[in-house]
Amino acid sequence: MSLSDPIADMLTRIRNAVRINKGQVNVKASNICEGIAAVLKQEGYIEDFDRIDDGRQGTLRITLKYDQNGRPIIDKIRRTSKPGCRVYSPVDKLPRVLAGMGIAIISTSKGVMSDRSCRQANVGGEILCTVS
Repeated sequence: MSLSDPIADMLTRIRNAVRINKGQVNVKASNICEGIAAVLKQEGYIEDFDRIDDGRQGTLRITLKYDQNGRPIIDKIRRTSKPGCRVYSPVDKLPRVLAGMGIAIISTSKGVMSDRSCRQANVGGEILCTVS
């Protein structure tokens, strides 16, 4: 099956796994999805991720994170830029999700970064998704 938007598929799988309190979720591997998973891990929204080679495309196994009471760390995860309508932003217009309590994940010329990292590196790019 051809997948036209692997990022939306990844975010939907994470959203569904969080709703049923799953510990791990498998996602089709791609460089952009691996970059998003790295940013989520760096910002503390997931515990870890591993790339599993199956001889073809591969799979990312993402370990989700929950607090002491069993509530998920990821409350909302939403796709911003879509294949039919790309959303780009310069560094001074990057969104502040929940006044800095959440993050926006940006695809830049320096790789996939969080909005905070983009401001420090002074680069803008395509706003892939927002997480809170």
